[in-house]
Amino acid sequence: MERVKTVLITGANKGIGYETARQLGAMGFTILLGARDGEKGREAAASLNKAGVSARHLPLDVTNQQTLDAAFKSIKEEFGSLNVLINNAGISKDGGVSPSQLEMSVLKETFETNFFGMFAVTRTLLPLLRERPNGRIVNLSSGLGSLTINNDPKSEWSRFNLLAYNSSKTAVNALTVMLAKEFKDTSLKINAADPGYTATDLNRHTGYRSVQQASEIVARLATLPEDGPTGGFFDDNGEVPW
Repeated sequence: MERVKTVLITGANKGIGYETARQLGAMGFTILLGARDGEKGREAAASLNKAGVSARHLPLDVTNQQTLDAAFKSIKEEFGSLNVLINNAGISKDGGVSPSQLEMSVLKETFETNFFGMFAVTRTLLPLLRERPNGRIVNLSSGLGSLTINNDPKSEWSRFNLLAYNSSKTAVNALTVMLAKEFKDTSLKINAADPGYTATDLNRHTGYRSVQQASEIVARLATLPEDGPTGGFFDDNGEVPW
């Protein structure tokens, strides 16, 4: 079986996920483009192929274990292993509602995708990542998940008091730390990325950073050398406080 460099990116049919796929594809990775919307996933893969990137759509809903099991089987049969997992899929449903007034259903829905979904994908695909001597996992977090930043009234993010989204990203950071500790004596590296305030559908394109800028830190963590860090939280400028 030919060993190609493979990367699975969840929620990769648009935004940061799609741009990260483009950047890693240009580095020679075969892109497994995870998307729950089949039509959009196929269109995104076709667009990448047209640009010279080896990409294919992989039906995947992070809240549906059956799709995760099917993805595992597909990757195992075709490639035998996985080099990189980028947990990019995420939602934001707070809508500016103050924390004390947030509906419980919104909090649960947000965690179901942003945290539980990320854990489910990672847990399912870990055996494939461990088949490689240089496995990498990148969890898309946010500066809004930093408790230090949230508690700093001088921070530019202090006005974004979003209980569901922010706390789900704090949980993502905790997951990153715990998994990195578990695998610290292996070659698997697991880090969280803060892409910054990026113009995407998630924020109705109000961000001031481009997806090209945001994806650079994700691609960098996905291609860390053997002596690279694990269990960290990084943006373009280096480590982000927890």
